[in-house]
Amino acid sequence: MLSKRDIKLIKSLRLKKHRLTNKLFVVEGKKSISEFFQSNFSLFKLFSIDQQYFNLKSKSTQITESDLKRISFLTNPDDHLAIFRIPEKKIIDESKLLLGLDGINDPGNLGTIIRTCDWYNITDIICSNDSVDCFNPKVVQSAMGSLSRVNITYLDLKKYLSSKSFNKIGTFLNGESIFETKINFDKGILVFGNEANGISSGLENELKQKITIPRNNSKNYPESLNLSNSVGIILSQLSIKF
Repeated sequence: MLSKRDIKLIKSLRLKKHRLTNKLFVVEGKKSISEFFQSNFSLFKLFSIDQQYFNLKSKSTQITESDLKRISFLTNPDDHLAIFRIPEKKIIDESKLLLGLDGINDPGNLGTIIRTCDWYNITDIICSNDSVDCFNPKVVQSAMGSLSRVNITYLDLKKYLSSKSFNKIGTFLNGESIFETKINFDKGILVFGNEANGISSGLENELKQKITIPRNNSKNYPESLNLSNSVGIILSQLSIKF
């Protein structure tokens, strides 16, 4: 049975401050929840219309479709809603290529980037402290389970870059074409900037090389590419170089 306490907790997890206080976040839908079950994430509680689907005898609560609509963050809920524990921070694996994100605001973009990185086997994303929270419900939904496999770390990105001697490449409108660059990308960090303003000027000085996706439209529009699309294009090109 769905209690008032459950409803209050779930609704509170829409906000970052409550996610951090409780160290909990929400995952919705059969597929995404299944992928978190296969990871090292720890289940706190599961709410299901059909309890037989996951066959859990503990930590599972039978609810109705009406109940699910009351607690879901989705327009069209998918039978199950789970609360998982936010894990302790993991060590960044610097032996492989890292992705850096500077001031990313859009949760849909971050979720899609996480999923794209999962596809290209990028296992670590480093976000500046002012980037959107990866446990935001919209990020979790857009990532569609990939958050269970990609390690996201939040830190002072400028300070982190200044302390490292590995390859540090930034994406800019005026950089060298990604289709022509000869740099070895098997390790180091590839940095993308804010959706509206790009990489901040303070961070730009820490980057050793600038790359870009050349625009073929001679009329100088559109002004820019969607951030998550840009990540996909560049990682696709880099995978050819690996």
